[in-house]
Amino acid sequence: MSISDLYPTRLHEQNKGHFASIVKLALLDHRINDAEFKLLERLASRLDITKSEFDAVLKNPANFEAISPDSYDERLERLYDLTKMLFLDRNPTIDKTTTMDKIALGLGFPVENVRQIVKEAIRFFLKEPDIEDFKNVIKKVNPIKHTS
Repeated sequence: MSISDLYPTRLHEQNKGHFASIVKLALLDHRINDAEFKLLERLASRLDITKSEFDAVLKNPANFEAISPDSYDERLERLYDLTKMLFLDRNPTIDKTTTMDKIALGLGFPVENVRQIVKEAIRFFLKEPDIEDFKNVIKKVNPIKHTS
């Protein structure tokens, strides 16, 4: 057993919290469909979530705290993942838009830009962007000095 197994890193704890947030979005309709499950599997792999962590988060995502990322690019990546899960069905609704507002605020985006960020995220995401395209669009509507 390595020392990193005994003492989880902040990044790994952030990743687990982020993954739990995505699971919560998938469960808004009280079930996870096949497309959502496949996306969760891909995200778990990308976030280095183990099989046992995956199962624990699916069982009770409320047990995992969401930790806001430090860098702007990390916040954009979180927004990308959460938007992808929320709009996987390509069906924008008022409830989902309200949820997106809360997500953007929770990720630390400025209140005065949240509405525009959410609008662009939804509009852009419905076109199936990749992460770099997504970051560029959001940076255009949230023109602050960015630190990676």
